[in-house]
Amino acid sequence: MPQPLSFTISHECKTTHARVGRVETPHGGFDTPAFMPVGTKGTIKGLTPQQIEGTGSQIILNNAYHLMLRPGDDLVARRGGAHAFMRWNGPILTDSGGYQAFSMADINSIDEDGVTFKSIIDGSKIRLTPERSIEVQNNLGADIIMAFDDCPPAEVAATKAADGSDASGKGELCSAEYRARVEDATERTIRWLERCKAAHARPDEQALFGIVQGGLDRDLRRRSAEQVCGIDLPGYAIGGVAVGEGTEQIRQVVEFTAPLLPAEKPRYLMGVGYERDIVMAVRAGVDMFDCVLPTRNGRNAQAFTRSGVLRLRNARFAEDDAVIEADCDCEACRGGFSRAYLRHLFAASEMLGPILVSIHNMRHEQRLLLDIRQAIREDAWSLLERSWPVLQGPETGDVSTGVESAARSSEQIT
Repeated sequence: MPQPLSFTISHECKTTHARVGRVETPHGGFDTPAFMPVGTKGTIKGLTPQQIEGTGSQIILNNAYHLMLRPGDDLVARRGGAHAFMRWNGPILTDSGGYQAFSMADINSIDEDGVTFKSIIDGSKIRLTPERSIEVQNNLGADIIMAFDDCPPAEVAATKAADGSDASGKGELCSAEYRARVEDATERTIRWLERCKAAHARPDEQALFGIVQGGLDRDLRRRSAEQVCGIDLPGYAIGGVAVGEGTEQIRQVVEFTAPLLPAEKPRYLMGVGYERDIVMAVRAGVDMFDCVLPTRNGRNAQAFTRSGVLRLRNARFAEDDAVIEADCDCEACRGGFSRAYLRHLFAASEMLGPILVSIHNMRHEQRLLLDIRQAIREDAWSLLERSWPVLQGPETGDVSTGVESAARSSEQIT
């Protein structure tokens, strides 16, 4: 049987678990460590495929749940799959819909067979099972498809009472409930993975990745890794982080879990996009990342720089003729669009503002990954930190105001 994915490691860091590699798929390859921009509904909002490619992005992410709802996975299949439909010639990864089971917990119900959703389009009931998730992804035709998993909430979220009030004083009960929920999700994820693999109709064309769960519990993480990696697959992912945990908790989970995954297969950390988190995970041995931060924040006038975030709506930029970042080669900076002009575009609700800042932010992520790959090859981590001051300060810091951005739990979108 032809292999749908190949992974070659070209360099391994002498002092960390970091490595530089190359993944090849039926629609081309991408260098690792890699950052994947998120095009949830078959588009990265406001950007053409040529503009996406111009940022240095080599692989993008679509979401099976949203494309299943609209325009429908059968319709996309009849038009040659997601690549032809959205006119993107490079690799695509599709999320399975498992994250939506977490993020839309207020409008869905989960059981052993799958998840029942209320459609965000018309309110109708939608049933998503492991088999249906794989069928949708088979129809979409992505190069890498994800197993349908059960993603539990972070423990801090689990300490809210059923009515949404603070559950102070119920810590022991909530902790026990959280442990039970995570253990249930860990076991269900492996059962669903077995069903996903059995349902996969295009294993010679699409690489199925399994997802390790386990919350913050090391025993559960180890158990999940052993079970998931016990099923031979082209790659594996770390799920269940960036759903409300703090920086230190994410670090502990990733540094513990990444070495448990097969070294010869790509390792994917789902939903993480802050610079410090990416560098930490790369040093732990992770190869792939995705997050909506560059484009979501870009649409909200937040421009990423090596020193932190610029909030371009601030009055201090009204007469600032500098570009977002002097040494950036993105279309916005290279084109000479000033901070003053960008602020005007947002104030006037002109679509060009979100487009230009999204392009800049995506290029920012790709420039970081270029420098990370160089740091791995040359074992030059101290130079990387000097070149990227944002790695030394709060990952959500704002260089213009010092105000922190939204909590991690909003990093991913539905």
